[in-house]
Amino acid sequence: MHQRRLASSGRPTGTDGSDFNYRMVVDSRYQKVADGKSRLYALILTQAVFQLIGVLYTFLFTSKGEGPDVIAISSIAIGSISLILGDLGRRRSRVTLLKVYMVASSIGVLLSIACVAKGNVTLEVFQTPSRWETHKFELLEAARTAIGFLVQIFTVSTITSLISNMSPPKRTS
Repeated sequence: MHQRRLASSGRPTGTDGSDFNYRMVVDSRYQKVADGKSRLYALILTQAVFQLIGVLYTFLFTSKGEGPDVIAISSIAIGSISLILGDLGRRRSRVTLLKVYMVASSIGVLLSIACVAKGNVTLEVFQTPSRWETHKFELLEAARTAIGFLVQIFTVSTITSLISNMSPPKRTS
């Protein structure tokens, strides 16, 4: 069987181009869905890395006198479950799973922001640059949360676009 390759002119070898009427063209919304899925995959991986950093911070650098922070653990649990649901929704093109992922990951990010805002150490450290060295892990956690919030904004816009392109086009009557 002869395998066709793209020539430098953009058309496959073995044809003179006269068969263009019989070729299938992919609808633009399917291409948008494929692009959105690949962008969502990159965002899910980014969120997974930030989630792992949050897990390490929560369990390694919390103060020894206190127990684990309930808000931080809730944020980690919700964020981890939402990442699994988001990846399943992306792979299987399930709109319901993508919506649940969008809401759950947003709640996880908001809980993470609440956890950072609850610890007033961050505000004190920002006001006194000489204390940055002693509180570098709190600063890293605040930066992780801020960047995670920005990634969440991109994720929500990507999912919204992906869902609208996955839905069948509305018929005008």
